[in-house]
Amino acid sequence: MLRFIKKISKTSGLPPGALVHVGERKVENIRIRVIDYDEAHIDEREPSSIEECFPYKETPAVTWINIDGLHEVETIKKTGVGFGLHPLVLEDIMNTGQRPKMEDLEEYLFVVLKMLTYDDKEGLVRAEQFSLVLGPHWVLSFQEKVGDVFEPLRERLRKGKGRIRKRGADYLLYALLDTIVDNYFVVLERIAQDVESLEERIMIDTTSDLLQTIHYLKRELIFFRKSIWPLREALSALERGESDLVQEKTAVYLRDVYDHTIQVVDTVETFRDMVSGMLDVYLSSVSNRMNEVMKVLTIIATIFIPITFIAGIYGMNFKNMPELEWSWGYPLVWCVIFVIGLIMVLYFKKRKWL
Repeated sequence: MLRFIKKISKTSGLPPGALVHVGERKVENIRIRVIDYDEAHIDEREPSSIEECFPYKETPAVTWINIDGLHEVETIKKTGVGFGLHPLVLEDIMNTGQRPKMEDLEEYLFVVLKMLTYDDKEGLVRAEQFSLVLGPHWVLSFQEKVGDVFEPLRERLRKGKGRIRKRGADYLLYALLDTIVDNYFVVLERIAQDVESLEERIMIDTTSDLLQTIHYLKRELIFFRKSIWPLREALSALERGESDLVQEKTAVYLRDVYDHTIQVVDTVETFRDMVSGMLDVYLSSVSNRMNEVMKVLTIIATIFIPITFIAGIYGMNFKNMPELEWSWGYPLVWCVIFVIGLIMVLYFKKRKWL
């Protein structure tokens, strides 16, 4: 349940803008990485403190400052002071249960979304909050831990491939968003494998383990949907916004990210419908299996009803029962019982009850 609802009791009673880390601490120490680039050069370094990043705010080159780790309140606070971020923005950055959204604060844009990965060992969808702040010539990104899906993007920056080194900070923002959304498809492919495997099992298996697997997969899809559903609104607002920080030629690419997000949401909804359908099929299979068992037991009981009736009659201790004195009485009773059972079995087969 903690994957769906973060503990926010730490912030209870505190004034708006109070900086408290909400969520799990995933790194021991904060790590800061800076990539400063333009079309002609690129400089990549890891400063020891956030204060060393402040001069980049005034440089004409594009600067990407990435902070891994959200638990150090003082570092986040200094970042806000150095780049002029509102306390409420800093509060949202440190609250890892924040709903994906986009806010236009005129001097900068603030975007929150979830970075998803698939844990093959546990079979879980892992979510990490990723916050972005877009300024005139800089982009701040905040992650919960070290390690992300941006290494291909960093390689493009280092090698100068594509148009990213020729564009501004708004294009870097697009590239980060696009990388995260593209990774959603990677997670969806793993979930698709689980759905396909489950679909094959459900026709031949009706054990309780299968029901557990269905509920498990359905829960993962709900978690996936919860993580990406609000992103549609955020990207739509970003693409249709009138901020001077986003150039018109970059808005076209943001529209493409929005289309990809819609595609991801539609795919997740399709998988949810499929898994819900599998649950119905499973319950129907269990019900049919139970009906088959009950039908066999009913037929057996029906066959034995007249046999039990005959046995009951000749089990009575009356003296005046002429059949008890016949020498062929006992074999005759067995013949009658056998004939009655055979007739009933043939009748059931004729009616296709067997």
